[in-house]
Formats: sequence, C-alpha cells, structure tokens
Amino acid sequence: MLFLPGPNEALDEVCNVDAEVRLPDGSRWSATIFTVAEVERLMTRWVGTGEALSGRYFWCSGELIVKEPGVIPMAKVIMGLLDNGEFHRILQQLDDSV
Repeated sequence: MLFLPGPNEALDEVCNVDAEVRLPDGSRWSATIFTVAEVERLMTRWVGTGEALSGRYFWCSGELIVKEPGVIPMAKVIMGLLDNGEFHRILQQLDDSV
C-alpha cells in the first residue's frame, strides 16, 4: 500500500489522500480516500465557492469514504476489503499499459 499525503501532513491526521495498492499478482489499484468529516468540510466550503452546485453533492471517481483519519485506520479498511472480498468492487484497477 502506498499513500500519497501532502509533504507536511501528519500521517495520523490524513483525511484526504490518494492511495495505491499493489497485489501479489502484480495488479495495481487506486482510490482517493476521504473521511466523513473531510467530505462535510469540503461541501460546507463549496457553499461559498459555488462548486458542486454550492455544496449540494459530493462526487469523486474511485473514492472511498472512511470514518477515521490517518493512514493506519485507512490501511486497515483496505485490508478488511481484501479479506471480505469487496476490494475489487470498490478500488479502481490501474492500467499499466498507459
């Protein structure tokens, strides 16, 4: 698992991060992971900026919304998705041919 936080972000406080997972078969998978609180913060900000119909919706391709911030809780969610068989439905497979 590879998380791509900003250079000054504390890893235990990350609430909006891109992640890549490489499986043993060589396939690569990605998701943008948000906390529930981060989605609320963004939607509230967008009320003032006009984005997303003034914060009336949230959409992101390949998103995964989790309850807790930090890369460790996020990694545990991804491991849980692998264990329960939902991983391939939720994360997006990356095409290595590009």
